[in-house]
Amino acid sequence: MIHGKRAIRHVIYDTNWWKSFTHARLAVAMGDRGWLSIFGTQSETHRMFAEQITAEYFVKTEGRGRTVDEWNPRPEQPDNHWLDGLVGTAVAASMQGSLLYGTDSIASIQPTRKSVMEMQRNRRS
Repeated sequence: MIHGKRAIRHVIYDTNWWKSFTHARLAVAMGDRGWLSIFGTQSETHRMFAEQITAEYFVKTEGRGRTVDEWNPRPEQPDNHWLDGLVGTAVAASMQGSLLYGTDSIASIQPTRKSVMEMQRNRRS
């Protein structure tokens, strides 16, 4: 860990998993467990937000014994800043202990925290 003036806090997370998680929340019916909604009823008000959170698409990919959604930008829609921001808020909420209503334990969605040295050791072995 770096201390002093040059210390920078950072988070390493599985972007593909969190984008899938966030998009799945948007697909949940209003009022159901895990529901995420956009405030308001005027669609024009949220057009840019909606365009940016749909600026990427996923492709199911297999590798290393698992299947994952790999998210890619749409060529015709280069701006995805709101998607990145929305995903970042989900990660931050998880790090602070937020849970989906009805889940049993924090271990089911909260990532484990590891130091950079631990990650480097795991990568080498």
